[in-house]
Parts: sequence; C-alpha cells; structure tokens
Amino acid sequence: MTSNIVSHHPRRYLKDSSSAWFGCCISCCINLLLSFRLISIGYKKPLERDDLFELNESDSPYSVCPNFEKQWRKEIQKSTTGFMVAIILTIGNILFYSYESGYGYAIALFFVGLSQTLLHQLYQRNNMLTAVKIKTAVVGLIYKKALTLANASRQNYTTGEIVNLMSADAQQLMEMTVNINLLWSAPFQIVMAVVFLWKELGPSVLAGVALLLLVIPVNVQIAAKVKNLKVRYLNKYSDQRVKLLSEMLHGIKILKLYAWEPAYQRKLMSIREHEVDVLKSSGYLTTYSMLTLTCIPFMVSLATFGVFFHLDGENALTATKVFTSISLFNILRLPLFDLPSVISAVAQTKVSLSRLEDFLCAEDLNPEDVNTNYSGSNIPEGSLVAVVGQVGSGKSSFLSAVLGEMEKLEGTVQRRGSVAYVSQQAWIQNDSLQENILFGANLNMPYYKLVLESCALLPDLEQLLNGDQTEIGERGVNISGGQKQRVSLARAVYSNADLYLLDDTLSAVDVHIGKHLFEKLIGPSGLLKSKTRILVTHNVTLLPHTDLIIVMEKGRISQMGTYQELISKRANFTELIQVFSAEHTNEKTTPVEGEKICILCLLSIFSFHSSLSKYSSSSSLSVVLKYLQAFNWRWMWLTVAAYLAQNALAIGQNLWLSTWTAETAKISDFTEWKQSQNYKLLIYGLLGFIQGLLICCGAYVLTKGSLSASRTLHHQLLDDVLHLPLQCFETNPVGQIINRFTKDLFIVDVRFHYYLRTWLNCTLDVIGTILVITSASPLFIVVVIPLGYIYFTIQRYYIASSRQIRRLAGASHSPVISHFSETLAGRSTIRAFGHQGRFIRRNNDVVYENLVYFYNNVISNRWLSVRLEFLGNLMVFFAALFVVLAGNTVSSSTVGLSISYALNVSNSLNFWVRKACEIETNAVSIERICEFAKMDKEKPWIMSKRPPEGWPDRGIIEFVNYKAQYRKDLGLALDDVSFQTRSKEKVGIVGRTGAGKSTLTNCLFRVLEGSEGKIIIDGIDISTIGLHDLRGNLNIIPQDPILFSGTVQSNLDPLGKHSDLELWEVLELCDLKVFVQSLPKKLLHEISEGGENLSVGQRQLVCLARALLRKTKILVLDEATASVDMETDNLVQSTIKREFYNCTVLTVAHRLHTVMDSERVLVLDAGRILEYDTPHNLLQRKGAFSEMVAEAGIRT
Repeated sequence: MTSNIVSHHPRRYLKDSSSAWFGCCISCCINLLLSFRLISIGYKKPLERDDLFELNESDSPYSVCPNFEKQWRKEIQKSTTGFMVAIILTIGNILFYSYESGYGYAIALFFVGLSQTLLHQLYQRNNMLTAVKIKTAVVGLIYKKALTLANASRQNYTTGEIVNLMSADAQQLMEMTVNINLLWSAPFQIVMAVVFLWKELGPSVLAGVALLLLVIPVNVQIAAKVKNLKVRYLNKYSDQRVKLLSEMLHGIKILKLYAWEPAYQRKLMSIREHEVDVLKSSGYLTTYSMLTLTCIPFMVSLATFGVFFHLDGENALTATKVFTSISLFNILRLPLFDLPSVISAVAQTKVSLSRLEDFLCAEDLNPEDVNTNYSGSNIPEGSLVAVVGQVGSGKSSFLSAVLGEMEKLEGTVQRRGSVAYVSQQAWIQNDSLQENILFGANLNMPYYKLVLESCALLPDLEQLLNGDQTEIGERGVNISGGQKQRVSLARAVYSNADLYLLDDTLSAVDVHIGKHLFEKLIGPSGLLKSKTRILVTHNVTLLPHTDLIIVMEKGRISQMGTYQELISKRANFTELIQVFSAEHTNEKTTPVEGEKICILCLLSIFSFHSSLSKYSSSSSLSVVLKYLQAFNWRWMWLTVAAYLAQNALAIGQNLWLSTWTAETAKISDFTEWKQSQNYKLLIYGLLGFIQGLLICCGAYVLTKGSLSASRTLHHQLLDDVLHLPLQCFETNPVGQIINRFTKDLFIVDVRFHYYLRTWLNCTLDVIGTILVITSASPLFIVVVIPLGYIYFTIQRYYIASSRQIRRLAGASHSPVISHFSETLAGRSTIRAFGHQGRFIRRNNDVVYENLVYFYNNVISNRWLSVRLEFLGNLMVFFAALFVVLAGNTVSSSTVGLSISYALNVSNSLNFWVRKACEIETNAVSIERICEFAKMDKEKPWIMSKRPPEGWPDRGIIEFVNYKAQYRKDLGLALDDVSFQTRSKEKVGIVGRTGAGKSTLTNCLFRVLEGSEGKIIIDGIDISTIGLHDLRGNLNIIPQDPILFSGTVQSNLDPLGKHSDLELWEVLELCDLKVFVQSLPKKLLHEISEGGENLSVGQRQLVCLARALLRKTKILVLDEATASVDMETDNLVQSTIKREFYNCTVLTVAHRLHTVMDSERVLVLDAGRILEYDTPHNLLQRKGAFSEMVAEAGIRT
C-alpha cells in the first residue's frame, strides 16, 4: 500500500553496539536499562507497534541486502561459487566472545558470576543480530532471484519449494550462525574440564577421557541419524502434505461439490502417518541419545573414581576432590550434548547452502532475447491485432514470447516502448482496489476516473462498501472473476503503456460489459485506439474490427493478415470461420452471461477474516490441559513419575558421595575404609544405572505421549477444517489455515513436549536444589522466599511483554510469506510492467517490520537473562555466606554439596522461567489449532436417514417457497423461489448480475442452507439427508477448471472407481484422447501444480471428462465453457447433449445461444423468479428474457 510502511511510526533506537569493544559493553549496559521501558509498558498493556524500538540502519534489510548481493555477484564471477564466502564477507562484524572464567570466596563467587552474565548477554545479543542479518540477506537475494528466474528453471521448483528456501533454509543458516561458536567453545570447555580434573585426580582421569572418546562418536552418529530423519520429515513428507493440503484448500469447492473430502482426507492422513513414523524413529533415537548424554558425567566419574582407587591404594576421596570433580563433570554435560548436534547441523547447513546455491545459480531470463529498440513495422503502431486458434495452439505462449518469458531457441523477438500485460487468469494483489489499479503510480484523478469508466468499474464501486478503497482479499477471493479481469485491465490501461498484451481478457465478463469494453476501450474507437494492442480471443465476431489477425496452430503462426485477406485467400481460415457460422448469425458481441458480484464476501470478509483469531482469550492452563488430554493422561503420569524418581535418585547419588567423603574425613582405620570403598563405589554405580534407566523410560513414555498428541490434534484439525462451510474458505486467506498445519503443528510435533519436559526437569531441579541447600543451611529458606517472589514478579513482567511481541512477530511473518507467494504468482505481470524494483522495496518493508519484532524479542530475552542470572548469583552468594557463618557445625562434604548445587541453580532457574514463558507463548499454537473446533460447521456428511440405492432415478427437482440468505443481517439471496423440473428436462438459468443464479446452485448442493422452504429431489427433502449422500449423487461442471497435481488418471478418478478403458472413453468424448496418447506416460502423465502445464481450455475439458465419469441423473453447468474457444464450446455442448440426454440438466447461462435450445428457461432477478417457460413462449412475452436476448444480439 505504501512504499515505506515504517515511516508511520515514531522512531526509537537502542544504542548501536557495532563500535569498539569497550563502547560495545557500555552501549549494551545502557540498552539493558532502556529495555526496562519496553517490559514495563508490556506489563501495563498489550504492546503495540509504536511501543517498539526500531532497527539500526546497519541491521536493516535496506543496508544488508544490497551489500550481500554485491558480494554474491563477485563470487559468481569466479569459477566456483562460494555462497558461504559471500555471507562471511558481508557480515564482517561476527563477534566471537567467550566466557568461562570464609567471605572473600563468597564475594568472589558473586562477582565472577555477575561478570559472566554481562559478557554472556553481550555475546548473545550480537550473535543473534549477526544471525538475523544473514537470514535477511539470504531472503532478500532469494526474492530478487525469484523475479528473474527463467520459466524453464521455474518448472524445477514449485511455489512451496521456493517458499521453503526462504523459510526453512534461510532459517537453518540463521540457527547455524547462532551456534557456530560451539564448534570451538565446546571442545575448549571439554579440554579445560579434563585439565582441571587431571589436577585433582591425576592420570586416572584418562579413564574418563577414554570413555568420552568412545561415547562421543556414537552420539555424533545418533545426532546425524536424527538430523537425517528430520530432513526427510521436513523436506519430503512435510512438503508432500503441505502441497496436497494447499491444493485441497485452493480446490475446496470441487472437493465439497463432488463429496471428495473423505478420499483426500485419507490421502493426507496417509502422508501424515509417514511423518509420524519419522517422528517416532527420531524420538526413540533421541531417547537413547538422552540416556548416554545424561549418563556420561556419571559414567566418566565412575570410571575415573574406580581407576583412582586402583592406581594407588592410598588414594582417598575428599570433599574437595569429589565436589570439584562433580562440578567439572557437570561442565562436560552441556558441550557433550551440543557438539554432536552442532556437527550434524553443519551437515544440514551444507545441504541448505547447496540448495540455495542451486537456486541462485539457476538460469535467469535473458533480457537480450527481446530487442526493445526495434524500429521496424511488421505490426504497425496503433493497430489492433487478434491472435486466434484452437485450445492449446500456442496463443498465450505467443504473448509470453513477446514478453521475453519463453526460452529462445532461435530467431528474434523485437518490440519497442513500454508494455502492459493482462494475463488470462487475472493476478490481483491483496490491497485496495485503487492500489491494484494505480500499481505504484501517482494518482491522476481525471485519468483514473476515465479508466474506471472505460473498464466498466463505476457500477461495481457503487456496490462496494468502501468504494475503490475496499480491500481485495488474497487472490481476489471477494470479487468475481469478471471483476478481477476488469481490475487487471484497468491496471494495464492506467499505466499508459505503448504496447498492450491482452490474453483473452473478454472471456470472463458478461455480454453487455464485453460490448462496453470493446467499444470504449479496446476497439477502433476506444480509449486505447492510438496504442498497439495484441488481443488473444476466442470470439471470432470481433475479427472484422481488427487491423491484423494471427492464426496459431500447433505453436506456429499458420496464417497472418487482415480479416478480408484471410477470408479471400486462405481456405483454412475460411473453414475456421465456418465452424462458427451459427454464432456469426446469432451473436454480435462477446456473448458471455452470468458474472457474479460477491456482495456476500464484500460485506462479510471483515467479520470472517478475524474468525481465526477471535478465540484467543483462553488461559494457557486450559490450553495445556487440552494438549495433555491429547497426550493421554496415562503417558503424562508415567512421565512425571519417571522424572520425579530420576531426580530423587540424582540427589540420592550425590548425598551418597557426600556421606562417603564425610566418612573419609573421619577415618581412623584406613584398612577398614579400603574394604568398604568397593561396596560404596558399587552402590554409587547402581544408583547411576537406575537413574539412566528411569531417564530412558521417561523419554520413551514422553515420545509415546507426544506422538499421541500429534496424531490426535492433527486429525482433529483436519477434520474440523474439512467440515467448515465453503464461505469460510472464500473469506479467509488460505495461508492462515496452512499456517496451522505447518508452523503451529510443528510446535506440537517437535517443540511443545520438549518445553514441558524441560520445565518439569527444571522444576524438580530447583526444588531439589532448595532442599539440599536448606538441609545444609536452614537460614537459606529466609532468602528463598523473597528471591522466589522476585522470580515470579520478573516472570509475570516478561511473559506479558514476550507473549505479545511473539504474537505480533507471528502476525508480521505472514505478510512476508504472503507477499512472496503473491509475487511468485504474478511474476510475469510484474516483469512485464518493469516493477521489479518496487516489489523488492516492498519486500524489504515487510521484512523490516518482521525484524523489528525479532529485535525487540531479543531485547526482552536479554532483559530476562540479566535479571534471572543476577538473582541466581545472589543465591550462590547467600548459600556460600550461610555455610561460612555456620562454621564448623557443617561438614565440608555438606558444604561442597550445597555449593555445587547452588552453582547449577542459576541455569535451572533461568531455564525454568524461560520454559514457562515458552509454554505459555507456544500454547497459542495449540489454541489456534483447537479454535477450529469452535467455529460453525456445515451439516453432517452422513445422517441416519439414507437415500435409497440408485437415488435420484428420475431427476425431478422441486423448490418449494425456498428462501435463503448468506447472513442473518443481510437480505434474502433467494426470496420465495418455487418451481419444478420434469424428469430429464434441460433447464437454462439466466439473469443479470446479482440475480441469484449461483445462489440457486449453491442451495441445490446445500453449500448455502435455506432459511425457509425446502428442496425436493425425487421425493426426498434434501435437508433430511447427509451432505455426501446429496452431493455424491449430483454432478456439476464448475466455472473454474481446478486440477490437482498428480497424474491425469488421479485427476479424472481420484477415488479409483473406474477402469482405464472407461477413462479413455471419456477422454475420447472430450476430444482429449489424441492429446493424452501423445504424452510420454499417457494416463500417468504428471499434471503440475494447479494444472499449469495444460492450457485453460484443456483444463476445462479434463473437468468435463471428470463429470462424464459420474453417472448421475442431475447435472449442473455453471458457466462451464467461459474459458474455451467456440469450437471447444460446441464440442462441450454437443457432448453434454449426447451423453446426458437422459439426465436433468441445469445450465447457468454463459453464451446465451446455448440456453435457446433448453426446454425451459428460468429467469431470476434479485433472488426472485421473473419468468419460467419455454424459450419460444418467453420471447413472445417480450419480458426480461426477451430483453436479454435482444441485448446479446441474438436473432430469433
């Protein structure tokens, strides 16, 4: 809508930390103080965009993207590409910070911990900002590449795969950057821990090191296996599921009208089961990994202590040696856990880099394929050129070649001046109607109004709630096909270009609008009369009014000349015209009738649009309970019991060591002590072994429960979505629904159970720590109470702000993906108009907004960490202080035990608060998944009353005083409609715009339920049977030819009910047999996403073949041939008459000559029946139907 959306907000910046190290520390401290303002505002009220800090210029996409592209261009000039090299050269400020460093010791512990906290938070902040710079740079380059990608290269990538590069692979690079320093810091920590252990225990530490060297490769292999499984999960089954789901949602109208939801639901669930199997394997491998990783410190300590005793019989364990060693062994745990994951992440990042390099190095469109400085005169300037030919003859490809969208093999394409392009399937932006027309240009009101008048949009604007400021939904869902085409045409006209390429622009509009457009805009006396216009058309009645005609045949120009030249000299062209001789004598202009104005959608889009977020008031506790219910209470209680027992044993193990060392300090008989050490070592090892088994059991039951939750919630979500009424899909962006099945379901599959497990572990750790310290120093309880209160206060402040920031960040991420998907869909139009630069700037704008929320989330996290770690350091200080105050009343072993626990409590408390926040924040995902259950559903698919076998057998349809409305606060869409068809009767349904023709067919299929009256088919009230019993026994050929990716066979017969012979028979009836036989795999030929590798006409014929397979007694034609040429239209009509002769056929009128052959015609106006009789009788009456026939120029 605007080129710089960030300019609306007052700019608030934190200090830039990209200066020298000392300045960086100072600015970090200042930022931590300033961030309190953000948190305090978030606690008092929900945060808004104006409350947040802006990005520094060096962190914004406006600076990062151009710098990265510059480095990338340099790299691809070399013989070998270096994507990572370009990243490193771009991000020159990656900072590698490291940290590890009676009363005096207590104070030293406090200040060392405080210094570590500040340095660590400084490192984390800069690390996160560096990582997001890399992601921003990659996203910007992918977006720009998508605008220049050649069509041949584009065929190798589906829209989902390209979006996946922007989301998953760019995210992988970001996560790798965050953890990259672990590649050196983890080995460093391991080495330092081993060195200090050597000082304490001597050569016996080598036993522990040897065990480490044996275990680490095993863990690396497990981590690699888990990563590989997740790669398969994300890149294979997940992509398949999301691709199928996307097609189901885009083709939901077909699924509902044909009652195909259960078949596609089973297909999707089958793919989902493969996903769950991968999750199961990953979960079980993780269980084993957790067993080894948790037991490594214990196993190492057991091996080390055992060797320590056996090396020298005089060796004794003192409190100093034991608890120093245990602390060092605990230090080993985190790097040993992280290192294998980071190594496998490096391998996955390499795969992502490879995919990104392949995409970025793919062939671009060659600007030199089209010579734009041409000064010749093959097509005279200002002429109107018509391109005609049969379906699939290459008409649209001809325009693509002029645009430079085709790969040039030989020859030349030359043109001059600016270009405006209107595609066959109109591309509309999710923006206001005015912005769609202006398309980035300044508003010239007089010319703008002239364009609206020429494109016949003024009557539509009067009916829109906000006129030309009405926001058009995603993919233009809230306007009709004809309106989309006219908005697209108005965009081209307003650009005031030199050359206009119009791809079958008039096929989607009705008769009087088509006449208006040709006379006022495209024709010899129209607004564009001085411009060069190349018009692809199926309407040969326009040809006499053109200056030049190009006839396409099998991808070649078979004939070219004026109308008179071709008629007089070209026999083939004369034959082509003669095919339509009937239409020549009957129709004078573009005879298309039945354009729909979706006033329903325009009035209700804003109320429905928010329906997916209106159930956001549930408490996080109730949402967690829903998850636990899906988790299965049995698995939940077993998980809690396993982790509770495991933590109790961990404490018991350390208490056993503490008792052991206390006895060592008091020994009087060293021989007696040596005899008991093996026994004590055995008990220590047994406790550790049982602890490991409990960890394994806990992880196993957690995996079982999480898989149960994943299955249950996905099945519930899919079932709820498929039971939603069709209006919900027409008024909500499909991207929002897909987001529930991707991002939100990912939280359920991978994250949420991990957050619950970590929170449970941390809770038990904290409780155990407090109990151990309090047992050593009872006074510590006095400190725990106020510190606990402060912890909970900090948690409340943080959660309030963090939750809102994350919600805003989630909302800001959708526009990034939506804008990218929108750009991919309209890339040809964007390139034709030369607006690549503007769209790149717009992409930077939406990315900037998303980064602002990410940046503020980083700030809030650092605010939390500093305060929590500060309180943790206070707990260490007081624990040490109290044991000093206790003096000799506390044994050294007890002191060592309490201090070692206190040193770990900071991390436990930090994790505890963070995971509590993560649970509450991510509970929103479960809430969003469950909210579909609260939305209104359509009626049951199957009811107790079932129609008899073979129903309907006569095809008699009766409307009895039928009334219907789209919403209770809207007027009646059908008002007291009563009529009856005869068996096997052919009835045409006509009416002007908004008459209720489509509403009538919607009510017949119960897409819209009636408010009064009833519809009876062969004696059965359709409201008394299930939707699938009704829809499965009706037949329809819809206006939009929707195909699904898959084979020709699966598109014709997704339920697999018919033999190949039957499929070939219907293909022959639809004149597609020769075409399909020419394909390499014939019936198994893969149809691409949306049927893009077939022409629109061929798609319509496939839909006709699909209908021919459904042998029912009632057929509805909903403007089914509006997108095909007249020859194909004649083929379709003759096939329908021949193959459906014994069926009742309701035809929503498209070309009016087709309803002239109907036995009766139903004329609607404003939801009421005006006339219902034979065409002959209606014409004699000189009523509404007679007027429409006269307007269409049909001679009777």
